[in-house]
Amino acid sequence: MAFKSRNVFDPEKQFKISRSGVEQFLNCPKCFYLDKKIGLKQPQGFPFNLNSAVDALLKNEFDEYRKIQKPHPYMKGLNKNIVPFEHEDLDKWRQNFVGVQYEDDELNIKFTGAIDDVWIDLDTEEIIVVDYKATSKKDEVTIDADWQISYRRQMDFYQWLLRKNNFKVSDTGYFVYCNGIKEKESFDNILEFKVSILPYLGNTDWVQTTIEEIKNTLVGDNLPDEDANCDLCDYFVSRESL
Repeated sequence: MAFKSRNVFDPEKQFKISRSGVEQFLNCPKCFYLDKKIGLKQPQGFPFNLNSAVDALLKNEFDEYRKIQKPHPYMKGLNKNIVPFEHEDLDKWRQNFVGVQYEDDELNIKFTGAIDDVWIDLDTEEIIVVDYKATSKKDEVTIDADWQISYRRQMDFYQWLLRKNNFKVSDTGYFVYCNGIKEKESFDNILEFKVSILPYLGNTDWVQTTIEEIKNTLVGDNLPDEDANCDLCDYFVSRESL
């Protein structure tokens, strides 16, 4: 078994949990407990290099409009006075393992989340959380499918983090969703996308209860039950049965 030596819960020290760690807890408290308290590392997933490339290119493009404080063409269809938000900490907010941070002194936990982008509504002076997504499918992209609950909670959590940093944050965030077009006669070394800007009305009501449950789980001595929908737990149960 592969055990990790870093970022394992110690009740005497401040613990750090990322947005993905919160999502791990919501998906399966047992896997979360084994990872964060026992130190049993989960198998790593495959890197999505094409998605990362799309993210990087979108950031570069929006940053050009950030410099001149003008709306990107994607924003113009929203009928709002929006431009990319300029802030000295934006690069930190985007950086994995750094991100936007909030220290909860009562729970003794530092929460973090690396965001893709932030815009600002110049009329309301509210900042807007923006997340980039990439896929390739025939149907129109949406953000409403059951499996996309992690996307929606991701947006909620980023809004919560920024509010905890005393920013005035819009309830509405946006997903810049890039859908790769497969219905072409040839590749020609070009992958084209149809880009949709999808609004999402955030809901952060679940966050406080969840982080309190996380702390109670970490300080407890009982291994939580596996989630019935956890593929990893199901795999281990099936393997043991053989």
